[in-house]
Amino acid sequence: MEQASLATKTSGNVIRCRAAVAWTTNAPLSIEEVEVDPPKAGEVRVKIIASGICGTDNHTIEGKMKTPFPVILGHEGAGVVESIGPGVTTVKPGDKVLMFPLPECRECFYCLHPEGNFCEKEDIISPTGLMLDGTSRFTCRGKKIYNIMGTSTFTEYTVVHEIAVVKIDAAAPMDTVCIMSCAVPTGFGAVFNTAQVTPGSSCVVFGLGGIGSAIVMACKASGACRIIGVDINEEKFPRARALGVTDCLNPNKLKKPVQEVVKEMTGVGVDFAFEAIGLIETMVAALKSCNRSYGVCVIMGVAPTGSQLSFDPLVLLPGRTLKSSVLGGYKTRDDIPKLVTDYVQKKINIDPLITHRLPFPKINEGFRLLREGKCIRCVLSMRP
Repeated sequence: MEQASLATKTSGNVIRCRAAVAWTTNAPLSIEEVEVDPPKAGEVRVKIIASGICGTDNHTIEGKMKTPFPVILGHEGAGVVESIGPGVTTVKPGDKVLMFPLPECRECFYCLHPEGNFCEKEDIISPTGLMLDGTSRFTCRGKKIYNIMGTSTFTEYTVVHEIAVVKIDAAAPMDTVCIMSCAVPTGFGAVFNTAQVTPGSSCVVFGLGGIGSAIVMACKASGACRIIGVDINEEKFPRARALGVTDCLNPNKLKKPVQEVVKEMTGVGVDFAFEAIGLIETMVAALKSCNRSYGVCVIMGVAPTGSQLSFDPLVLLPGRTLKSSVLGGYKTRDDIPKLVTDYVQKKINIDPLITHRLPFPKINEGFRLLREGKCIRCVLSMRP
């Protein structure tokens, strides 16, 4: 009733609320009052309840990702529908929803293909920072503010396309399932869908942050007998071991390349390798860590815009496979609500991935924890 009353008061009107605006790269986010326009046709305005801080957000702040500024970042969001634009049929005011950085239009070739999920209406590869009609729904200090991947969840209210939002289980705790917008499906899907890790296999995971930790949990659930974790921040090692890592390596303390050490540890290299950092050198190291005959390497990390991946093709010739996927290959609106319900029904547990919770105004502290490697996932609460 409270949400319905709110929608009646605000529907069709501009909403003024708090948002964390990135005015430029390599600078703290600024808590500002912004104006959020009503949703247009095919759009949904959402009251954000909770949002996770992802490494991709930090890459954008550092200028490694091609994104127009000023921008409202954030793409791991859970909230409640405040109002809908003309033509919206799949959600209604009051629904609990997740928003996704990868839409599912259910019409393009990739959405219709059983194995595809990289919707043609994505705003990831060559981001415009605008809605599909080429305009913005955010204004601050009289200036147009861009969005990130069609989501922008570091704000009390946002506007997203209907194709990037989905209703979820009403019993879902918003301040936990928000990370199912990115970290959980990206990590779980890399293991279950893209690599298809087998029982008794060996794995190596480069990067033990949020996505890397989700990968570790999924490898363990798949029955991997050995999971090697690689990171230069050894403060992450105790948490990684608790999640399932059997061996930890710090490349900065090794006398030879990490891929050679992995080969020595396993005899012939691992069956499955995962890269969740986003550096060219670690992508190549992950590939070379694989068993050369049937090893599978999955790249989940996002490299800086304009990077070039280079290696001798002979690395692949004996039979190695190099793969990647976005959001773990899941069709976002069709598949991820089922993961949320699995969590509600205690079939899966994602609680260990959230190590810190902060009120929204402390967002810059959350980014500090991320950069220092002190958290797996920090979740921001939008409640006053």
